[in-house]
Amino acid sequence: MFIVNLLIPFTMITFGRYFIKSSGPQNINMLFGYRTPMSMKNNDTWEFAHLYCGKLWRHIGLSMLPISAVAMLFLIGQEKNTIEIFALAITGVQLVFLILPIIPTEMALRKNFDRYGKRIY
Repeated sequence: MFIVNLLIPFTMITFGRYFIKSSGPQNINMLFGYRTPMSMKNNDTWEFAHLYCGKLWRHIGLSMLPISAVAMLFLIGQEKNTIEIFALAITGVQLVFLILPIIPTEMALRKNFDRYGKRIY
């Protein structure tokens, strides 16, 4: 359970670094990447969204990793049911933090681009 609860933070760190380094997938697609109607307007919005979300994911993942590890250490020697319930709660919180960056990313997109995807200066 310890390793399973570290998968989401590791995933956020890995994809965050990938999105920062390469601004996400090179082509707008429907299979992989930060895909919202606003981010898929054009290549500029696509790259902006991946860079912005990537930075958030990396920071959140790096913060969640030690917190999750320490939280799981408190469960050593506990009953199996207690560990499962606590691990499920940690995973639920992690999923919220995985999805939460959509809000500031979309706000940043709307602040920097008009509804047609043209950059606002």
